[in-house]
Amino acid sequence: MNARLDVFAIPSAGKVIKQFMSLGRLVVDSPLPAATRELVSLRVSQINGCAVCIDMHTKEAAAAGETSVRINLVAAWREATVYTEAERAALELAEQGTRIADGAGGVPDEVWERAARHYDEEQLVALVTLIAFMNTANRLNVILQQPAGDYQPGQFK
Repeated sequence: MNARLDVFAIPSAGKVIKQFMSLGRLVVDSPLPAATRELVSLRVSQINGCAVCIDMHTKEAAAAGETSVRINLVAAWREATVYTEAERAALELAEQGTRIADGAGGVPDEVWERAARHYDEEQLVALVTLIAFMNTANRLNVILQQPAGDYQPGQFK
C-alpha cells in the first residue's frame, strides 16, 4: 500500500505538518506520564482505525518499557486489571473525547471529574491536547492512507 500523497514533498504542506508535529512534541515534553501518553495515543488510534499510529505507539510504548500485556489489553482496558485508576480515567476521557458524536452533549461531567481526580491542570491540558492531536493525526493518516509496519521507535524525535 502506498500513501495517496507525500505531504513532506510539497513545500507548503510540509511546513504545516512540521508545525503540527511540533505541537505533538510539546505534549511529549509535558508532565503527563509517558505510559499514559502512549496508552492514550494507542487507544485513540485503535478507535479511529489508524494503522500507522497503532504501529508507532505500540512500538514506542514497548521501547519505553511498557509490557506486552498492557499494550495488548488497551483495547479492552475496562475489563483488564493491569491499569492504574489514573490510567483508566485517562483512557475513558480519551474514548469519550474521540467518540464525541456517539454521546449527546460531548464528554460527560463524571468522566471529566474522574480524570481531574488524578491529574493536575497542567496534566489535564496535556491530556486533552494529546487526545485532540491524536484524533487529527489519525484522520490525516487515514485519509492519506499512510502505510503501517515500518516505524522505528524514536523516528520522529
